[in-house]
Amino acid sequence: MYIRAAISNRIEALCREAGPTIFFAALTALGAQFAIRLPFSPVPVTLQVLVALMSGLALGSRGGLSSQLGYLTAGALGLPVFAGGTGGLAVLLGPTGGYLMAFPIAAWVGGRVSEALRGHRMSLLAAALAALAVIYSGGGLWLAGWLQATRLGSFDNALVGAWHLGVRPFILVDLIKAFLATAAVGGSQTLWRKWLEPGLQTDGQ
Repeated sequence: MYIRAAISNRIEALCREAGPTIFFAALTALGAQFAIRLPFSPVPVTLQVLVALMSGLALGSRGGLSSQLGYLTAGALGLPVFAGGTGGLAVLLGPTGGYLMAFPIAAWVGGRVSEALRGHRMSLLAAALAALAVIYSGGGLWLAGWLQATRLGSFDNALVGAWHLGVRPFILVDLIKAFLATAAVGGSQTLWRKWLEPGLQTDGQ
């Protein structure tokens, strides 16, 4: 009886831990399907960045990292979870691969910053912006390397091309996503605390 209860408690604990991670991995895959292809850039506008930012803010560094690693693993195995219902290693090696591979690091950085600044008024926004900087750094550098390899130009020219094709056109919309991620996670945390506090007060009485 004791062993059965212990196993049941352990399974329940694993489900509680894995559930949010799986949810955000699936949500990232769903966000990838809302893709707008730009005629001048190989990088589409999607909701992946929004979800990647939210995963770090909501789950913390460890959970955010796990959710995005799970998402990339599913895509690398060929599941159609990348933009436009694509999947496979070819996508990760293509022009947008740097952005995708930056998601786990960005989620970890966002979670880590929010944990370090917990209690500060602007902690979530600072964390979202830090995560966004990671995505741009990884994606931009990878795109520059891809441009140099495919167009046989100098790396300096490739960096300029990456800025114009994969960073500058997306700054405004991604800043909006950072604010939306901050508002969504901050709002849900506020509602959660309001829902819990009456119960805690009742228990205390």
